[in-house]
Amino acid sequence: MRKAASWPVFLVILALWQAASAARLLPPYMLPGPFEVGLAMLNDMPLLARHTGRTLFEALAGLALGIAAAFALAFMMDAKRRVKAAVAPVLLLTQTIPSVALAPILVLWMGFGSAPKVALVFLTCFFPIAVALENGFAQADPDAVRLLRSMGASTPQVYRYIKIPGALGPLFSGLKISTTYAVAAAVIAEWLGGDAGLGVYMTRVRKSYSFDKMFAVIFVTVVLSLTLMKLLEALERRVTPWNFLLEEHKT
Repeated sequence: MRKAASWPVFLVILALWQAASAARLLPPYMLPGPFEVGLAMLNDMPLLARHTGRTLFEALAGLALGIAAAFALAFMMDAKRRVKAAVAPVLLLTQTIPSVALAPILVLWMGFGSAPKVALVFLTCFFPIAVALENGFAQADPDAVRLLRSMGASTPQVYRYIKIPGALGPLFSGLKISTTYAVAAAVIAEWLGGDAGLGVYMTRVRKSYSFDKMFAVIFVTVVLSLTLMKLLEALERRVTPWNFLLEEHKT
């Protein structure tokens, strides 16, 4: 029902966009209509597909590294409160640095290949996942933990049966935030140079004032982010079906 209700809004936005383009509020080359953008996307589809593949690789690689590092740090922060006290302020400080400021530094350090793009995605995605997972661990029922301990459970068993299942909700919330950041961070890093990627493609078409192709890149970026979000939602439904059953029961 919610998806069906959003379609009229989407169609209204497209209609207003087409009307603004037809009314020549801006020169046609600066504000192409949805039809012109779709035509540009079809004409450049093979090239767009190649650039999309590179951006997707960089986004997923950085996201995977961010998830692995976030799990390792969250476990350490939950096990040792001193580690949390020492690391938490540093993590917060890293989030005050804009991605646009980090990108050129990473390019200078690592060159124009995929490495600085993956690194920027990693730095962007790492913090939300680590904080969400650690908060999920901290919310574990202490009575349940003590009960399991009294039955001779080891620390890995406590995490397996209590802390990790209880942290899945916060974890997926952090993953959803990081997934939306991943593609955007990859594109931002690609603006500074490289041989492939949606950001590289956008920079090239901008120099030739091909605004229809620039809008096509924006559309592809949105579709890419939404696709990753839908895949993540499908995984969440499979891993935590009880949350969705409860939500459907409420509605």
